[in-house]
Amino acid sequence: MDFISTRGLGAVSAGTAILKGIAEDGGLYVPSFFPKLSKEDLRNMVAMDYAERAACIIGMFLSDYSEAELLDYARKAYARFDGEPAPVIGVDETTYIMELFHGPTLAFKDIALTLLPHLMGAAHKKCGSDKKTLILVATSGDTGKAAIEGFKNVDGTEIVVIYPSEGVSALQKLQMQTSNGNNVHVLGIKGNFDDAQSAVKRIFNSAEAKARFEKLGYALSSANSINWGRLVPQIVYYISAYVDMLGCDEIAEGEEINFVVPTGNFGDVLAGYYAKKMGLPVSKLIVASNINNVLTEFFTTGKYDTNRPFHKTMSPSMDILISSNLERLLFEIFDRDATKVRELMDSLKNDGEYSVDLDEIFDKVPEFLAYSSDEDGTEATIDNFFETYDYLLDPHTAVAVNSYNDYLTETGDQTKTVVVSTASPYKFAHDVYEAVSGKDEPEPFRAVKKLHSYTMTAIPKEISELETMDPIHTDVVEVKDIEKAIFAYFEKE
Repeated sequence: MDFISTRGLGAVSAGTAILKGIAEDGGLYVPSFFPKLSKEDLRNMVAMDYAERAACIIGMFLSDYSEAELLDYARKAYARFDGEPAPVIGVDETTYIMELFHGPTLAFKDIALTLLPHLMGAAHKKCGSDKKTLILVATSGDTGKAAIEGFKNVDGTEIVVIYPSEGVSALQKLQMQTSNGNNVHVLGIKGNFDDAQSAVKRIFNSAEAKARFEKLGYALSSANSINWGRLVPQIVYYISAYVDMLGCDEIAEGEEINFVVPTGNFGDVLAGYYAKKMGLPVSKLIVASNINNVLTEFFTTGKYDTNRPFHKTMSPSMDILISSNLERLLFEIFDRDATKVRELMDSLKNDGEYSVDLDEIFDKVPEFLAYSSDEDGTEATIDNFFETYDYLLDPHTAVAVNSYNDYLTETGDQTKTVVVSTASPYKFAHDVYEAVSGKDEPEPFRAVKKLHSYTMTAIPKEISELETMDPIHTDVVEVKDIEKAIFAYFEKE
């Protein structure tokens, strides 16, 4: 299968798309068509383990990789997880939680970022590239550490992670700052995620910057969800959840289900849409935002407007105003008209906004609905869910649950629904402890211990180990100095 750019550039192979990360015209790579899953395919997957499902589904897109290769990579990636990568937990008769936080950094990003280094390493060989790869990563909290864990000490690779210094939780920051690895660079900025992401895109689109890196022997790539190699493994867990429910007789063959997805950069929920495009029986994809609700406004008014206040919230991985992956959905809404997508992206770049006719959205993607949760609602949801179900939510998943509750109030829909749970609550111990206890504990590790004592839930070892680790990466720069700081890591005298 070939991959094309949302802005019109010609087709490339899967390996090339993964190596480049972003197309030369600034667009995002998408598959030239969507392979189809039959009922028989879904039945056959019931008996497969997660790695086998991943190899099967990813292989439908990455046709220049062999099934044996993909299975080997998936087994190596998911051996790093504590148990199943994406277990589905029943909450009540119609509600389920899909837990995606059992990987090495306790966030859903691990699903893709433990696998991406294998895909990228193979792509180097397939494409005959002799350059080292420089991975540039903008993170709103979880992607950075997950990318570091995936790529640290990988031969022929350097990784630079850029994060908002005051825009992540204390424990997310420590996870990144204490990262070892002889090829790891972590850069804090005095800005927000959108500033970090914009800087990465500017570098990718700068002929001068790419020439400087090429002179140093590096080719640029990305581990953000703008990279197709990062997005395609996320399709797997939607299909796997459905297959698990089918195998346990929770649903009948062909029965449609809903997914509720907390999202900021729109990659996670887009993967669910792609699963539906493949034939997965999905009724609704409910987009859940925090008070940075630019996506909620888009799906309710048709206007995408970043000219608004930026809010720091207890769900920092969703504190995003420029949702890059929405460009891929626009490409489908407009029947893959790259000219129209370019016009909208130019409007976003120049004016910070664009508009799409709401009827056109729901004519083409009627499965999407969007809701948002403010801080009080998120906090109350964490407390109520723990009281009702003895289950501890992280703030991002709580945004999703609160949005789902609003959807149920509005519609009364009794379709079986999977809430996508994206992170361990212990990564946000301060806010989660305050939500369930009503008490403030600003010191992060005391908050971890108090949350454990209050809820009797287990502290992940990845969190407890941080307390004795010293920060290694402490650089923080102004937004205007991001590119200069990155080059300083490599252009040493």
